[in-house]
Amino acid sequence: MAVVASRCTGLLLPDLRTSLAGFRRCSVPASSLRLRPQRGRPRPGSLACVAPPDSAEPETDEQAVKDDSTKDKAQTSTSQDAGNPVFPNKDLNRRIALLSSIAAVSLFASRRLDLGGVSLKDLAANAIPYEEALSNGKPTVVEFYADWCEVCRELAPDIYNVEQQYKDRVNFVMLNVDNTKWEQELDEFGVEGIPHFSFLDKEGNEEGNVVGKLPKQYFLENVVALASGDPTVPHARVIGQFSSAESRKVHQVVDPRSHG
Repeated sequence: MAVVASRCTGLLLPDLRTSLAGFRRCSVPASSLRLRPQRGRPRPGSLACVAPPDSAEPETDEQAVKDDSTKDKAQTSTSQDAGNPVFPNKDLNRRIALLSSIAAVSLFASRRLDLGGVSLKDLAANAIPYEEALSNGKPTVVEFYADWCEVCRELAPDIYNVEQQYKDRVNFVMLNVDNTKWEQELDEFGVEGIPHFSFLDKEGNEEGNVVGKLPKQYFLENVVALASGDPTVPHARVIGQFSSAESRKVHQVVDPRSHG
């Protein structure tokens, strides 16, 4: 059977003319011919022309220019995105501001906790006026202090704790050395350094004094002795680290009735 090359490259088809000529030469009557179905062989499907890889239509100059332009735009967009800094949005700024505020509040609270959360102003607010303490028949603890005194501020939490335990039996008085109202008391009790604690019996007589930074136990034991009515205190003359009273900043008295 002859073979004819088709227009589709790569496909070889039989020459149908040669086959038809053979049928014509056959003298067998058409009535004796029987068509027998072919078994086991699939029926031929439709033929499709498949172009080889190298037969693709060449790209025109116009298409090439368009492709190059598209690539350039994509590269330019990418480079611009990479070069521009990324700024945080407003929501992120708000979160950062909120976290900063929380951190500042926490730092302030931690410092307050380190000092026991008690200041000299708190002690002065709870203190009993000096004149009242001398007349109510209770023993008295007089503290000479100043707002600028570092040792005074450091001891404030310990003084406050002892005061809360014995305030019903002992008077606690605060006298600010910056107040010119207390010049006579400064001389009377011989205050040269602060904090200066004077321990007075029920009649107002001084049994002893403690000056400066000392263990809490010294102050506590003297207060217990006053509350118990002992004739003397265990620590009558003790001096620790203190601030000089000569460094006080004298100011005018705004309210002469002030006991601070």
